[in-house]
Amino acid sequence: MMKKILIILLKIFGAIVIAFALFIATVYFVNVFSNKSEAGKIKPYGQSVAVDGKNMNVLIQGKGEETVVLLPGYGTPAPALDFKPLIDELSPFYKVVVIEPFGYGLSDITEKERTTENMVSEIHEALQQLNITPHYTLMGHSISGIYGLDYVNKYPNEVNAFVGIDSSVPTQGGNDDPFPTDVYKLLKKSGFYRLLMKLAPDQLIAPAVDDETREQIRMLSLKNTFNPNNLSEGENFGPNFKAAEGLTFPKDLPVIFFLQENDTETEGWIPLHEEQVKNSVHGKVMTFEGGHYLHHTRSKEIAENFRKFMNEVK
Repeated sequence: MMKKILIILLKIFGAIVIAFALFIATVYFVNVFSNKSEAGKIKPYGQSVAVDGKNMNVLIQGKGEETVVLLPGYGTPAPALDFKPLIDELSPFYKVVVIEPFGYGLSDITEKERTTENMVSEIHEALQQLNITPHYTLMGHSISGIYGLDYVNKYPNEVNAFVGIDSSVPTQGGNDDPFPTDVYKLLKKSGFYRLLMKLAPDQLIAPAVDDETREQIRMLSLKNTFNPNNLSEGENFGPNFKAAEGLTFPKDLPVIFFLQENDTETEGWIPLHEEQVKNSVHGKVMTFEGGHYLHHTRSKEIAENFRKFMNEVK
């Protein structure tokens, strides 16, 4: 009797193992085939610029005399599509240039480590290739607060203002934890990231755009999230933030921050930014209700207050 029960249990266990193996294999192959299929469905936008022997994608909209350069937050899968509400608000008055760093949007992958030094150098080269000459405003979301801080110190004669959209601060903390590269690699390669996106489609971060554009953002998110450049940038959070700790915005550079009112993740979010502009001749902090991606819901207010700020400092 016991022997029969044992045989039945072993069969059940074997069936479970086989079912689990089939599930894993199905998730993997569905991801492989979907990646190939979606590669042909991603529609081009913007233009390609030669930077360091690679192709960097940029989008230019508007013909204003003054230029605003938009830099994305960490991991934004398609910056030119993500910034669409803000581009539409700014482009009637400015020439708007959206940079998609390597590993973002439609840009190539680079073998170079994602240090602040490399990323800032590449952004600058892209602007030079586009003949975006002084003076232009840098407007950066999230992590671009770190890269932008380095940029304005490296090229002080080119940038006429810095605008932070819920932008990162060197002293915000929380960037010394080990980055789980292997976990993210496994999620992407196994196909489980795609499965998670399928099970919880609401986790896709996108502005209010038409269904077609949203689908493009979804496909680019699956393509770019956890790619080699995305992972390298994450691994460099610690040293990149540390390197920025000794930097301050040039005193005479106009700086304005647009922040979410109720950040629950970072202690002292608003005071940290107020500290950054305390010595600025033209420094301002404004808050709005909304999430971290303020430009998805507050683009009109951002554009209006930016224009007002720039008129005041002239």
